Amino acid sequence: MLAPALIFAAMVLPFGAALAQSKQEVVVQRAGAQKPTAGPAQNFTGKVEVTGRFQGTPPARIGGGTVSFEAGARTAWHTHPLGQTLMVTQGVGRVQHWGGETQEIRPGDIVWIPPGVKHWHGASPASAMTHIAISESLDGKTVDWMEHVSEQQYGR
Repeated sequence: MLAPALIFAAMVLPFGAALAQSKQEVVVQRAGAQKPTAGPAQNFTGKVEVTGRFQGTPPARIGGGTVSFEAGARTAWHTHPLGQTLMVTQGVGRVQHWGGETQEIRPGDIVWIPPGVKHWHGASPASAMTHIAISESLDGKTVDWMEHVSEQQYGR
């Protein structure tokens, strides 16, 4: 028969090893540490800049960044497999889901786009707009890009 101390060690040591393996450190990504990137022309109309990109470490699926749109700039139509949250921080923008009315968005507004809903978002014709965009990945994918938003759909 095993001594009680050995039985205790046999039960506790694997648990302690699991804790040590799962221990992670807090990571601070300093403002300005990343260079801004231009929104690619195949996914955006007009001048768009992305800063502060972030991606969670698995098992986390969250990611996002800060997106700044010059007046008149916007995304192409797209969907997100697990939805998207937008938090408007500056300016005046627009958002629309397929078949719906265009809605104006302003600083402090939080926009929820459900999973799989075809939509676009961007600045108004007369004002720049910045938002923080947050979404989760499903099987490594966060977005499905589609066609550009026409001038008629944009509503100039």
